[in-house]
Amino acid sequence: MKLRERLRHKAKSVLRSLNACSTRMDEDQQGKQSSSGSSSFVDKRKRHGLVKTILNVGHKFLVLLVRWFLKTVYGEHGQKMPPIRNLILMESASSLALKIRTRKLTSVEVTQAFIERCKEINPLLNCVVDQCYEAALKEAAMADKLIASKTLTEEQLASEKPFLGVPISTKDCIRVKDLLHTAGIWKRRNIRGEKDARAMELMRKAGAIPFALTNVSECCMWWESTNTIHGRSCNPYDTNRIVGGSSGGEGAIQAAAGSPFGLGSDIGGSIRMPAFFNGIFGHKPSRNVVSNDGQYPQAISDEQDMFLGIGPMCRYATDLKPMLRIIADQNAAKLRLDEPVDLKQVRFFYQQNDGGGLLVSPVDLDIRDAMEKVMAHFRSTVKADVRKVYLDKLRKSAPIWFGNMKHKENVSFDAQLDNLEGTINPYAEALKWLIGQSNHTFVGIMTAITERKGIQYGTDQYHYMVRQRDELLQEMKTMLGENGVFIYPTHPTVAPYHNEPIVRALNFSYTGIINVLGFPATSIPLGLGREGLPVGLQVVANVNQDRLCLAVACELERAFGGWVAPEVLA
Repeated sequence: MKLRERLRHKAKSVLRSLNACSTRMDEDQQGKQSSSGSSSFVDKRKRHGLVKTILNVGHKFLVLLVRWFLKTVYGEHGQKMPPIRNLILMESASSLALKIRTRKLTSVEVTQAFIERCKEINPLLNCVVDQCYEAALKEAAMADKLIASKTLTEEQLASEKPFLGVPISTKDCIRVKDLLHTAGIWKRRNIRGEKDARAMELMRKAGAIPFALTNVSECCMWWESTNTIHGRSCNPYDTNRIVGGSSGGEGAIQAAAGSPFGLGSDIGGSIRMPAFFNGIFGHKPSRNVVSNDGQYPQAISDEQDMFLGIGPMCRYATDLKPMLRIIADQNAAKLRLDEPVDLKQVRFFYQQNDGGGLLVSPVDLDIRDAMEKVMAHFRSTVKADVRKVYLDKLRKSAPIWFGNMKHKENVSFDAQLDNLEGTINPYAEALKWLIGQSNHTFVGIMTAITERKGIQYGTDQYHYMVRQRDELLQEMKTMLGENGVFIYPTHPTVAPYHNEPIVRALNFSYTGIINVLGFPATSIPLGLGREGLPVGLQVVANVNQDRLCLAVACELERAFGGWVAPEVLA
């Protein structure tokens, strides 16, 4: 009996020692994390409940079934973009601007080269939905005349008109004078821009020449660019795959070398997802830095306006900074874009996935491998401080985005689909869609139906999601500080097949969560994966620290190659 008591006492003593040791280890770990400002970011993920686990398992089976079906229907691989035969198409926008103002190239020959390329690729990709080629060539001739006159020196041209003579494209929801301005909404199919959106106005003032308008999703609220006005756009690397949305046509035209650079807009990933799927660079600026004037649909509230951002899309990272400086206008000073960035002094935090969001796909192996290579590069080559973190609230990214998108003005999606002139009846439209008689996409109709059943403004659930957003915002602000960046997947998978996003709807949450936080983020291409499709990641910084994102983009382009061009036969 005494022996049993002694053993019991000894066991309790060992347990107390283990607990004490565990506590000290936790404190040591937190101390280490705290020294880098990240004490709350150790991996403390919680397991899903039984119901959510069953839903996730069932969803994975559904995704596999749909993938098998679509691969059978479309075939494993589609067509690829035609080869490049004119080396002008390989130049960055900044390089073209330099060669034009130094008279090594003319604006007319540059503009003509991109027009011919658009005519070559558009039958395959369906990325251009409107154009002003003749007007663009006239503007190009005027730019050449200005340069030849020597009214302004080369230095003055570089300062006052840094993109003089360079053609620019944008998506069909950013207003361009005299071009269509439909946002993929059937009722807007004949509406044209009376004047440029503010961002395009600033680019035109800097010498850029609008020449092409690119495809979007219906009402710009889906991540495959298809609508009943212009149809569906196809990925340049595999036409069976999507281009993303809503700036999908813009991603495609640039990846296929049909445009040197362009503007996109982003309220849930609409710049970064197309940039990722098409293997180019795309930057969502910090909140309230770039004017959203001339973007349609307009933000319904001041908070939505903060989530929405017009930003640059381009094939070369070197074009991001000068474009952002121009479109930020007077707010550019806040961004301190000319302040040097020493990457050795930047703290790198990374997370490989969202921790297992409900009905969100696992991150592809290619993307995980790419992230590990990137972090190894910063760890060994740059000699930077690199830390793996875990932010548990990212698991709730989708519901946090949906909740925070709600607003008291209560402008419904079925009203947006009717161009705010009334409302559509989504149930009647669903029946019409079944017989091919609806003017709306299946996704648009389903969005109008499901919106009524989701989180509603002012409810307890709404307030909970706002609190979750605010807490995550504070966590990340503390972590990032003034010199930190967060590396995170832009999307969990490479470009899926057409229509496949219907069963992967919540995958957009990897980008959407950054919008409601107001942080700047850049999508960075890292070459092609096993399926011959672009892979990459996004880099996020604190508000108004956009220059850190751009510096990381330039470094990764140098180290990993960036945009993968089509075959060159010139």
